[in-house]
Amino acid sequence: MRTTYKPTLGVLDRWRFALVFFAAGSLMTACLTHLNQARTDTKRVFQLLVYHAVSGKVTALESRFSDAAKLIDDHGLKVVGYWIPDDKPAWDNTFIYVVAHPSREEAKKNWQALHADPAFQKYVKSEEAEQLIERVDSTYMRPTDFSPMR
Repeated sequence: MRTTYKPTLGVLDRWRFALVFFAAGSLMTACLTHLNQARTDTKRVFQLLVYHAVSGKVTALESRFSDAAKLIDDHGLKVVGYWIPDDKPAWDNTFIYVVAHPSREEAKKNWQALHADPAFQKYVKSEEAEQLIERVDSTYMRPTDFSPMR
């Protein structure tokens, strides 16, 4: 009986094979790490806006924002969410929302465009007539490297 002998990889060949896979894995790890760093090094910012409504007018303010939400979005202002705090009495007249911006420069440009839009002027006139807002606190925030939302 005759058998065909197939040589297996020699010790040196196995080491070369392992070295190639180790190098490929290291390269992939380095690339993925760099991508993660690139994401956290972004100029992206979030803007926290806290509206302090005139006593008893937070529902009307909520309605105004509900009506203006599409216009806000059309100007590149990506709202993460709108909130009405539940804790009373300190937050009774408070309306909060968060906007995500690619950068502070883009935020400034997009806010200017919104305020210049004739469709937005009806909200300005409405505020002048109804006086729903006492004051607005605005804070820009950058995400941390470990933040789930970057």
